Amino acid sequence: MRIGTLGAGNMADALATQWARAGHEVFIGARTPAKAEALAARIGAGARGGTLGEAAEFGEAVLLAVWWEAAPDVVEAVADALDGKVLIDCTNPTGPPDFTLRTGGGPSAAQRIADAARGGARVVKAFNTCHESVWRLTPPVFGGRPLGVPLCGDDADALDAVRGLVRDIGCEPVDGGGLDRAGLLEATTAFAIGVWAAGGDPAAMFPPVETAGPPPVKTAAQAP
Repeated sequence: MRIGTLGAGNMADALATQWARAGHEVFIGARTPAKAEALAARIGAGARGGTLGEAAEFGEAVLLAVWWEAAPDVVEAVADALDGKVLIDCTNPTGPPDFTLRTGGGPSAAQRIADAARGGARVVKAFNTCHESVWRLTPPVFGGRPLGVPLCGDDADALDAVRGLVRDIGCEPVDGGGLDRAGLLEATTAFAIGVWAAGGDPAAMFPPVETAGPPPVKTAAQAP
């Protein structure tokens, strides 16, 4: 698959390096093409670098890997080139000191990115739950269990494509529902980051799934 990145920072570095190693064609895009070209040279495996527009044109799938504050503007600037393509949103609309959501009461960051793409891109929220250092692990396996990567999106083919990219780095895709649930994923991640920043262990909040009891079911009152 041809993969473009919008951004040449740590997340683009970590994920694009893994995908290039897995045999995908990679094009790094950045506002400063020289930075993109330098990262492509470090990645090797035939990776190339250039402008944001060139990366958007190149990719069948495009990773949005810039700070949230810049993300809608970056997407809007290359929206025409993203038409019909898989746009992977790994942004987190949060940050220090309080790690609250910068998107307020909504819509989610993923939905705002879809809107910035003028509805032409097939947006999948993914890869936003972990620090870039985790995505550099080969593979990200903990306690003998591959890392789960939640995905939220509405397009079945786009979700299948991203599931493949998740498995290519040694992780397991986790169905998170439609793009309307991306805000829940963003809020969960913001909360977990806040716990971690305060010195806690977010993973300690959840028991192993086999001890968590049966999955919830709809009651008669909730049934359609």
